[in-house]
Amino acid sequence: MITAPVALLAAVAAHAGFQVSVTVLVYPALARVPGEGWTVAHAAHSRAITPLVAVVYGLLAAASGWALFTGPGAWTLGCLAAVAVAVSVTVVLAAPAHGRLAAGHDPALLQRLLRADRVRAVAAVLATLAAIPAVW
Repeated sequence: MITAPVALLAAVAAHAGFQVSVTVLVYPALARVPGEGWTVAHAAHSRAITPLVAVVYGLLAAASGWALFTGPGAWTLGCLAAVAVAVSVTVVLAAPAHGRLAAGHDPALLQRLLRADRVRAVAAVLATLAAIPAVW
């Protein structure tokens, strides 16, 4: 039987893998798209990644809720704090930036998105590292 800490570890590890891939591969490739091809490339990126985001964040929310419901220990609370940072940066910075970038190429806004994305990646990795001792 799977436990809440194991489910949380699986969810945060999946999120970290996803987030690091986006940070290291996806966003740098998107950032290299010239202005004249930006709108089409950004729209294609958004269509392709949205289902994966829904699955990853859905699993993350479900596992986080389960972990909270079962009376988390210190490591789990640390993990959940890092998850909260990643989700907050997504909601407050990354998602609005994507919304504005859909309208057209803006190098300054794109750089802010890349910086925010690095914060999300670090938070996702820290969540995974905190979830490991929570299992034991």
